[in-house]
Amino acid sequence: MALYNPKSLKAEEFISHEEILDTLRYAEENKNNVALIDQLLEKARPVYKDGQTTCSGLTHREASVLLACEIPEKIEEMYKLAEEIKQAFYGNRIVMFAPLYLSNYCVNGCVYCPYHAKNKHIARKKLTQEEIRKEVIALQDMGHKRLAIEAGEDPVNNPIEYILECIKTIYGVHHKNGDIRRVNVNIAATTVEEYRMLKEAGIGTYILFQETYHKESYEQLHPTGPKHNYAYHTEAMDRAMEGGIDDVGLGVLFGLELYKYEFAGLLMHAEHLEAVHGVGPHTISVPRIKRADDIDPTVFDNGISDEIFEKIIACIRIAVPYTGMIISTRESEAVREKALNIGISQISGASRTSVGGYTEEERPHDSEQFDVSDQRTLDEVVSWLMDLGYIPSFCTACYREGRTGDRFMSLCKSGQIQNCCHPNALMTLCEYLMDYASEETKEKGFAMIEKELENIPRERTKEIAKEHIIDIKNNGKRDFRF
Repeated sequence: MALYNPKSLKAEEFISHEEILDTLRYAEENKNNVALIDQLLEKARPVYKDGQTTCSGLTHREASVLLACEIPEKIEEMYKLAEEIKQAFYGNRIVMFAPLYLSNYCVNGCVYCPYHAKNKHIARKKLTQEEIRKEVIALQDMGHKRLAIEAGEDPVNNPIEYILECIKTIYGVHHKNGDIRRVNVNIAATTVEEYRMLKEAGIGTYILFQETYHKESYEQLHPTGPKHNYAYHTEAMDRAMEGGIDDVGLGVLFGLELYKYEFAGLLMHAEHLEAVHGVGPHTISVPRIKRADDIDPTVFDNGISDEIFEKIIACIRIAVPYTGMIISTRESEAVREKALNIGISQISGASRTSVGGYTEEERPHDSEQFDVSDQRTLDEVVSWLMDLGYIPSFCTACYREGRTGDRFMSLCKSGQIQNCCHPNALMTLCEYLMDYASEETKEKGFAMIEKELENIPRERTKEIAKEHIIDIKNNGKRDFRF
């Protein structure tokens, strides 16, 4: 039996099955323990002192008690606390991005993904560099500045050299006022050496979803291919960090295994990164399994309701207050709206989940990785966010100023984010409005910028931001950043 040790570099010791089972037993025993729940909510509450905000977060065991709690008024308190924490560290900014699928060639046999090697009727496609340029121009014409590139695992069709060439191509496309300023990468687990190459290529965050932390289920869900190796996959973030990548993104695919197990495993992984590398995950994603080409989500009997899904998001926000949280267009407009309040800080907009999808007039379905629920244009999503009181942010400044890893976390923890991210969000929104927005969205956006400039705490920063906004509007200047 592997002993639980968050500092271990062995997957079965930092994600200990026995520790998760113990945690779930403890949570079940205490789910109606009002005194303990009150104590945990109090512990997690933000502390405001000397202009700084700090939060202690919760351990996987403590957060599991909140997730198990069934007392309606306590759940309501959790939502309120999650909202307060989200506001304290991320304000009303929502970062925008889009996925870009490079290739759906894949040698793995993952039973929940239509890209699995045995699927003979999906159209296999790999973008050429010229096709990538066209996709990037289509994304720039919408107004996107941040991409997450995706590719199946296939050493012959998608070797690291191909991925690196794609990144270089993406950064090299300058179209009108369009530039992709940050490329996040979601590719299969690889070696320290290859992570080093990705770091040198200037990637933003390295994202890898665990899919499930339950080892036995993991091996059954990945029956063939290199992804079958649970330890190699689970230990990937340590190799990425050893390779110099300091922003990593975790996630599980909710619906494959029991959600309480996944929740505990996810937080244990975050604790492990903090214990070993001194900084937790930059982001946590919360995808749910969805219908796709030959995949029927109803065959996985661990699907979760919208209510449970919202509770998971709130509890993650309370447990890891400084971590960015991502929700994709897998989810509907209604679900995304609720999730924004209680923890989500990044969303995709106008996503196409097929290879080469952005240059197609009609949304192609023959090579989609999953069905897209929220099919609105980027302009519609931006307008909707502003109607809800959120600032759509196209900012990539922290990554480009070297504020990554622990430097980003210390900025977040010090409360200085309001003097930095808030004006950056407004300036990048102003760029979007000038270059891409519809007249109606423009009107809304400029009114919002005017109002939100007044919420920048530091006077000097506010003055500079106002000058930059004038420069963006009247003098065609772009890419200011604090």
